[in-house]
Amino acid sequence: MQPELDLWELPAPDHRDRVVARTEDRVAWIRARSRGVTATDVARLSSERALRAVLQDKLLGSGFGGNAFTDHGRAREPEIARWVRLKHGIEPSSTLYHAHGEPLHLATPDGVAVHEGIVVLSEIKTTGHAWRSIPRSYLRQVWWQQYVLGAERTLVVWEQHEDFVPVAPEPKTQWVERDDNEIHVLVNLADRLLQLMGRQPRGKY
Repeated sequence: MQPELDLWELPAPDHRDRVVARTEDRVAWIRARSRGVTATDVARLSSERALRAVLQDKLLGSGFGGNAFTDHGRAREPEIARWVRLKHGIEPSSTLYHAHGEPLHLATPDGVAVHEGIVVLSEIKTTGHAWRSIPRSYLRQVWWQQYVLGAERTLVVWEQHEDFVPVAPEPKTQWVERDDNEIHVLVNLADRLLQLMGRQPRGKY
């Protein structure tokens, strides 16, 4: 007898059938994100204490309105996204998707493409520091997006800057493969967060 698979382990329907909102409709996008668990939320889920901090922000609001670094990132992202499209064929995206069978598991990847039947994503970052490796919080974000979209790999693209001036003519890149073990951990944490928010996840995990 074959073991029963969790819903997220089964092939997902086309991600284009699971659109929740687009960033162009800011009100709908923010409202949908506030009700569910996003990749930004999951990036912070590193411990029990972190889970409680995310819960507080979800219930009360974080009060963070951005700073010079986030403003720089928002300004540079469209330019970097165009470079990603030209170099790697991944189209920029501003769409919020939900996971197969779980409308409260959400993600807005920076880029989405289907290459030879395989969904691939891109995630764009700007940083004032040189990276020895991709920060763990960003990996959690990437794995969550892969789960939500049913993607197999993600191109992480980062541009280092000094005083908000890029230090190189092109950003650096690294492919991150899907990791179902990591995804399993994140799905369980996300469901705990939803339950603490007073919302009931639909999926069986």
